Amino acid sequence: MTQALNHQWTWRAALIYVLLALGAIAIGGRLIYLQQVEGPEYLALLDSVITRYVTVPAQRGNIYSADGRLLATTVPVFEIRMDLKADGLTSAVFQSGVDSLSRLLAQLFQDRSAAAYRKLLIQARQRGERYLLIKKNVTYSQLQQLRTFPIFRLGQYKGGLIVVTQHKRMYPYRRLAQRTIGYVRDASVQPVGLEAQYHEFLKGQPGKRLVKKVGGGQVLPITDKNEIDPVNGQDVVITINVTLQDIAESALERALAAHQAHHGCVVLMETRSGAIRAMVNLSRQADGTYVEDYNYAIAESQEPGSTFKLASLLVLLEDGYVRLHDSVDLNYGTHVFGSQIMRDAEAHDHRKVDVLKAFALSSNVGISKLIAQYYRHQPERFIAHLRRIGLDKPTGIDLPGEPWPFIKSAADRSFSQYSLPWMSVGYELKLTPLQLLCFYNAIANDGRWVQPHLLERTESFGQVKKQHQTLVMPTPICKEATLRALRASLEAVVEAGTAKNIKHSSYKIAGKTGTALLADAYGGYDERRYVASFVGYFPADDPQYTMIVMIHQPSAGRYYGSQVAAPVFREIADRIYAAELFFRQPAPVDSVKTPVQLPLVVKAHAGDVGKVLSALNVPVMPSSTDVWVSIDPEQGIKPSGSESEANKVPDVRGLGLRNAIYVLESAGYRVQASGLGIVVQQQPPPATSWRAGQVVNLELQLQP
Repeated sequence: MTQALNHQWTWRAALIYVLLALGAIAIGGRLIYLQQVEGPEYLALLDSVITRYVTVPAQRGNIYSADGRLLATTVPVFEIRMDLKADGLTSAVFQSGVDSLSRLLAQLFQDRSAAAYRKLLIQARQRGERYLLIKKNVTYSQLQQLRTFPIFRLGQYKGGLIVVTQHKRMYPYRRLAQRTIGYVRDASVQPVGLEAQYHEFLKGQPGKRLVKKVGGGQVLPITDKNEIDPVNGQDVVITINVTLQDIAESALERALAAHQAHHGCVVLMETRSGAIRAMVNLSRQADGTYVEDYNYAIAESQEPGSTFKLASLLVLLEDGYVRLHDSVDLNYGTHVFGSQIMRDAEAHDHRKVDVLKAFALSSNVGISKLIAQYYRHQPERFIAHLRRIGLDKPTGIDLPGEPWPFIKSAADRSFSQYSLPWMSVGYELKLTPLQLLCFYNAIANDGRWVQPHLLERTESFGQVKKQHQTLVMPTPICKEATLRALRASLEAVVEAGTAKNIKHSSYKIAGKTGTALLADAYGGYDERRYVASFVGYFPADDPQYTMIVMIHQPSAGRYYGSQVAAPVFREIADRIYAAELFFRQPAPVDSVKTPVQLPLVVKAHAGDVGKVLSALNVPVMPSSTDVWVSIDPEQGIKPSGSESEANKVPDVRGLGLRNAIYVLESAGYRVQASGLGIVVQQQPPPATSWRAGQVVNLELQLQP
């Protein structure tokens, strides 16, 4: 019995042994299979979990004005981090350099003491931190100094230094054309303005960098190089002229403040090319100041009022129903249409006058009676003519947000017996300021529509990539005789009509005043809310610029277009005419060779001056030893030192903001600037002893 039991247990033990052996063989085989066959796949999967590619953003392109001013730029700023477990960062290296590193960091950033930096680094070392934040928003000059510090000068693998490059968008002229240029922020905020319109050109192509995960969900660059380098965005040159923009903005802001208006806009366009040289939009804030927070010129569609009478006159003349010397009865400024009364802006003693005078006096009665007389039984003919000359289409400007014009049809349910006379004087239809401006520009431009634009060209490293092509309608909007009559009518407005207060003795202005009542939410009109406007061109005999001025809800007692908007037009036109008069004068014929006239240069980099003089064929060059120079037309080129002595603030007065920042940051200083133009004051003054890393304040002004 005992022997049988022993035999049974022996058999069972052998079976178990065999099974275990087979299991071990199977496991071993599976391990070999996994290692040799499936191993590379699993290792790659594990590697993909630990490492991954991240996007390296490209540097966004700059936006320049037509006169070469920097309107938007991307400035690199750096975030400094430290890997306290870097492979080459031994205890000996760390202990020997931590005191010196802490002291130099405290001196450079001046945000905490050397002892505080030392404590931060030692505790992070003890915790084994792989991505310790040292400092954000570090400038390039600070980074260059930091790379020479103990431990950090050993680089990423031996010293743990991690430099994260970021890009900060800056607008040197701040408010100037702010809403037109727009802005771009982070990925959660939609770009606006030109930043949005030309985002595809400006954004560039992002690169790729390989990183690995470390503790705390953070990632660490595996190398200090990109696997795929980003491609910088293209630069965009726009049509805005900073000097003209500043002139228009200053004039509009003064008028808005003087008349306590809610908001206003100015658009200045080159007549022949359609290039927008200035676009200003200002809104009153709660504290009484004015800022650019909405592009009224592009996006605000409204009833234009009397400025639309030019379109009504065009239709009457083109259809052959009237001529300028024909007579119309103004009936002392009132006329009854059914149960509604049409009134002129003010009562007067005029009865029968010619059409030219009725237009020059901006008579609602005169224009509406003529339109009602000839189109009462054929209203769609009048409306079709408005559409035929393009008033029902958007301008196609290269900015987002432009609405379609609203021109009512005779088939609309809201069209009544009163619609035609009121449409003829600018009500029951809607246009934006820019759309109205383009119609007047067509009159100035020999009857041809020109598409307005803000893009001049795009560039990459100085090479033109895209050049704007001016779009001009091939056929005029009216006959030559009609065009002459319209231009004579616009000149009469300024010579003897509602805008005679802006008549100029040196050059002629042609244009039309407008004073429109604002409709309320219920379709009625508030007698106390007006839009004052003036739109026209100058010089009238050779139009160079077309401009519109609109001022909403003036509340200081005056509200007529002639009183509120026309003087702004005149101020801007006067300053532009005076500034450009020299360029319009023909050069005198002189057989004697005249000496070269050097341009005035306050202060600039010698290399830039040399390029400009070379382009102008001026045979005078700066000395090769001069870095910064100025030019006096009488005394020639003179050195103008901006080089920095050790711990001395360089002299950057007379420089533009970009050059001033370059000089000061190269000397180790931080920069804060206010104003626009060139540097007129700096604090501390030049040659002051000033520690690296401290702030230099700059005040800039536009020079006449």
